[in-house]
Amino acid sequence: MINSNAFDYINVLDKAADASWTRNEVIANNIANVDTPGYKRQDLNFEDELERALGHSRYKTMDQKVGDLKDKHLKPRVINDYSNFSYRTDKNNVDIDTENVTLAANQLKYQGLMSGLNNEFKNLQSVMKS
Repeated sequence: MINSNAFDYINVLDKAADASWTRNEVIANNIANVDTPGYKRQDLNFEDELERALGHSRYKTMDQKVGDLKDKHLKPRVINDYSNFSYRTDKNNVDIDTENVTLAANQLKYQGLMSGLNNEFKNLQSVMKS
């Protein structure tokens, strides 16, 4: 089989899009529990994982870093955000306005990732036509 790294960026964009989709679900869960006493907001930690995975090789190009990246190491984790913080008497720390802004920002991020994936596939198509 031909050893090609044509799908390296596609694989990373795919993982990032999956993480963004999961973050949407986590934010929706936060919104659903805005009035649940004692509920602590959750978030998804993917960007830190990606940064850590790419940061291990300081003297390589981005193409080399992405090529060396192992998909299985990019696992988003759901975390309790500010679990010790609560400004309400019922110990819930979900702020509906913050969640709505975070949801809108995440949706924009997801759309950008999907656009990036589409562009990568268009590039592959144009190469195959040549």
